[in-house]
Amino acid sequence: MSLAALLKQVRACQICANELPLGANPVIQAGKEARLLIIGQAPGTRVHKTSIPWNDPSGDRLRQWLDMDREIFYDKNKVAIIPMGFCYPGKGGSGDLPPRKECAPAWHQKLLEQLPNIELTLLIGQYAQQYYLPTRPKTLTQTVQQWKDWEPDFIPLPHPSPRNTLWLKKNPWFETDVVPYLRQRVHSMF
Repeated sequence: MSLAALLKQVRACQICANELPLGANPVIQAGKEARLLIIGQAPGTRVHKTSIPWNDPSGDRLRQWLDMDREIFYDKNKVAIIPMGFCYPGKGGSGDLPPRKECAPAWHQKLLEQLPNIELTLLIGQYAQQYYLPTRPKTLTQTVQQWKDWEPDFIPLPHPSPRNTLWLKKNPWFETDVVPYLRQRVHSMF
């Protein structure tokens, strides 16, 4: 199956449509030549409405961390974006609900097989890290602190949500140590 055919299937996915408050709208970006893969959590309401991944304040902060403009970020042949949950999962007590658990097992391996040029995968947030780093430490902070353990294939990152501003203030090493390396690594790819 071609990547185009697979993306068409993903975008038509209805596996958990009955559980989604805004209905199914899988948001994904991928091209055969992509070298950077971003695996995040799940789209928020703004992304759901626009069908553009990371098209919100979290995406603004992520692009700032990467020192990447929107033109490169949204070039599917440079950056693939595959969330853990492809659709907006709904609102929880302190933010959005976790990504739906059906998406990653149903689609990730098939998608990764169609992306042969990936050089680096960013694992954003605990859900991506739990799925792709089974031997990680117990906390997100410890996992991100030990980011060198998964280099050169993966770099675990906190979620860039404005809700995580306190985490960033409590962990200044992230922006002084990890972000400069991340920028250098990404700049070397494009």
